[in-house]
Amino acid sequence: MSAGKITILHVEDNYENLVLIRRLLQFYGYDVLEADNVSKAVKILKQIKPDLILMDINLPEIDGDTLTSKLKSIPYFREIPVVAITANALKGDREKSMLAGFDGYIEKPIDVDLFPDQIQSFLNQRVS
Repeated sequence: MSAGKITILHVEDNYENLVLIRRLLQFYGYDVLEADNVSKAVKILKQIKPDLILMDINLPEIDGDTLTSKLKSIPYFREIPVVAITANALKGDREKSMLAGFDGYIEKPIDVDLFPDQIQSFLNQRVS
């Protein structure tokens, strides 16, 4: 992580979603790390502590709720905001994710006009 730069890890198995969010985040000056599966995400997290994690819920190996719950149980990762970015919009989905340890929830499709402000608000939640 370079000095002054904010690093965001995006865990998403859909290529189009990875590209869209990467372009948005890079446009606003963020460093973006990407993992299209849980194994890659864990490998990245062993090397780098990002400022924010954007996590899809429906992942091929284990779901984002389970991974987030595991991350939040580790003190080293507890202070990193983890935000669900998901198409799961049924009644109770948000609450289930928040119980798993997510710090926020963004529904897909994302609103590209609101997205930068949403990201900044989650970054403001970081523990100093």
